[in-house]
Amino acid sequence: MRSGCREIAERARSVSIDPERLAALETEAVAIEPAQLDPERHYLEGTPEDVAAYLLVLDSINFGSGWFPTLRKRLGCSGYYTVAWGLTDRWRADGPWSVAELRELDGPGVAAVLGQDPAHELMALYARALRALGAFLGLRSALGLVREAAGSAVRLASVLASGMPFFDDVGFWKRAQIVPNDLALAGVASFHDLDRLTIFADNLVPHVLRLDGVLGYSDALAARIDGGEHLPAGSPEEREIRACAVHACERISAATAVPARALDTWLWNRGQAPAYKAVARHRTRTVYY
Repeated sequence: MRSGCREIAERARSVSIDPERLAALETEAVAIEPAQLDPERHYLEGTPEDVAAYLLVLDSINFGSGWFPTLRKRLGCSGYYTVAWGLTDRWRADGPWSVAELRELDGPGVAAVLGQDPAHELMALYARALRALGAFLGLRSALGLVREAAGSAVRLASVLASGMPFFDDVGFWKRAQIVPNDLALAGVASFHDLDRLTIFADNLVPHVLRLDGVLGYSDALAARIDGGEHLPAGSPEEREIRACAVHACERISAATAVPARALDTWLWNRGQAPAYKAVARHRTRTVYY
């Protein structure tokens, strides 16, 4: 992934990396605080097995940013936190879905848990993702799956990406990588190679890098994004945006010794500020982020 993203960044036509702004961000990055999950909006207080099941389910539907403007969001919440909190309420009230229940979920059932329109296109995609998770798990539990990875975050990500199509985000593996990171942040799993993970390439981290001057977009691409046009999934421009974000963070990580996964959380949280939310980011309707 690192070499692939570097190659895309080096030949990119629509996205560039500003070395001076990159150096300025490196100065900030050395002082970042350790990442943590939100204990109110995430379910973290249960047994390790229940917390692991929650995070695996959450990360199985941790996509849909291209549709997020059309969701019914909780007050003060982004699309991601709306979904995460809806699942948290379910876990706190009724416990986790069993594997058998995951296999039977449909769009209206997911929508009821998340407080969304049952006819919303994203709810059907979420249901497909969760049915696939149920089929993939088989007789295994979430922690059983973790144990099979034998302490390797890379191995767990590889198993997820090869076992479920919605995780197979070729060249980026955004959600496959975020699973071991979230499990580690929740304290329910540990991995000896966690810092081998890249950032979790989505549409918010590149947006933050763009507004901070690290990423520059061509006039044509900037006009499309600023005008609210959706970029096709897998298009050259969409891949350049994500790859340049990955490569920029790899350069910051190399200069600061701050793991890329920690940079991701730092930049993602930065993107929750009103100044970043007030500006349009790129939107792509995809199951990968």
